[in-house]
Amino acid sequence: MKYQVAIIGGGPAGYTAAEAAGKAGLSVVLFEKKNLGGVCLNEGCIPTKTLLYSAKTYDNAAHASKYAVSAGEVSFDLPKIISRKQKVVRKLVLGVKAKLTAHQVQIVNGEAYIEDKNHVRCGEDVYECENLVICTGSDTFIPPIPGVDKTPFWTHRDALDNKELPQSLAIIGGGVIGMEFASFFNSLGVEVTVIEMMDEILGGLDKEISALLRAEYTKKGVKFHLGSKVTSVSYEAGLDIKVFFEKDGVMECVEADKLLMSVGRRPVTQGFGLENLHLETGERGRIVVNEQMQTSELGVYVCGDLTGFSLLAHTAVREAEVAVNTIIGKADSMSYRAIPGVVYTNPEVAGVGMTEEALRQSGLSYQVVKLPMAYSGRFVAENEGVNGVCKLLFAADDTLLGAHVFGNPASEIITLAGMAIELKLKKDAWKKIVFPHPTVGEIFREAL
Repeated sequence: MKYQVAIIGGGPAGYTAAEAAGKAGLSVVLFEKKNLGGVCLNEGCIPTKTLLYSAKTYDNAAHASKYAVSAGEVSFDLPKIISRKQKVVRKLVLGVKAKLTAHQVQIVNGEAYIEDKNHVRCGEDVYECENLVICTGSDTFIPPIPGVDKTPFWTHRDALDNKELPQSLAIIGGGVIGMEFASFFNSLGVEVTVIEMMDEILGGLDKEISALLRAEYTKKGVKFHLGSKVTSVSYEAGLDIKVFFEKDGVMECVEADKLLMSVGRRPVTQGFGLENLHLETGERGRIVVNEQMQTSELGVYVCGDLTGFSLLAHTAVREAEVAVNTIIGKADSMSYRAIPGVVYTNPEVAGVGMTEEALRQSGLSYQVVKLPMAYSGRFVAENEGVNGVCKLLFAADDTLLGAHVFGNPASEIITLAGMAIELKLKKDAWKKIVFPHPTVGEIFREAL
């Protein structure tokens, strides 16, 4: 069996590469050991957002009186929320499979093993390929905390399928995943505590915006322990889980019904023969690639989390497009100048480009323009009694360097700023774009 392109991993990078290569008329084989769609579609982006939308709908109904609407007694059904999540995932997985099948992609369910850059084995079969695209994604990292091996903790997978609400939940890690689950369970009435080793939640995002989100969730009852290093966990049957941590030289303890481990993800590098390629690696074992996603081995491409640039599905999709375009001889290159980051809490947070902290470290001269979201009429109409912030960072020559938004729907408008950053638009050029009125996106024009 010989193919022009062999792809290992059926997540966003893998299925995008397979579809693009199939559309281009190439013969393609795609290996996936679990489910098409990878972590993002099956146990990450999509199911998490499905749960969060149910929680947001419940929040809106519970506070409908702010909009002069009487909703009566509002309740939720957690098993049905989980069931709807599973239905959404099934529908989208079938959609991915249909697209791949329509472009004659050969899908092989099983564990692939690289024998060399032109041969991949799966079971007893060996597949020959001209080009190899590796998209193995990442997995949950569980730190070696004393006692963790004897404690029944949750990962994000467990939290997504849980059908009984805990009375209290301790979350180790205040990153994006941790905060989204904090949002979900807080909305449903669970007592949530977040323990974060850094001095602010959402490391990597603009700290000022992250602090605003933390303040909002503090008002909602979520407890935060920042600058806190977890030293051990313990559990005895019938009792709460205990999380011990050190903060400012003092030992403290949080007790909770359930524990969610959410300290990050690590690229998958073992178990599929990657070592047989002898690829150039960088810090933390990431695979070094050029702007065309080519590795140090001719004909071998790496896309997605394994590159270590950005463990985000939308980054992986674009990387896959670049790789396939390079394979078919179409000029293309990957740019990381404007990769959006979004936290789907309620309210949402989104950012793109450089943060103020990164600009300070770089020594670049910059200007900050900051506006309350209340400058947008649409935002005021739809967000009674709350406010947000739009923060833009400009270079000395008025080119947009970064944009950060706190407030709904930040996830839907951040691309407007991302396009301006990618295209290196200056203030005057961006302001000439006509924004529809009234929209929340107009906040960018108001800031200009």
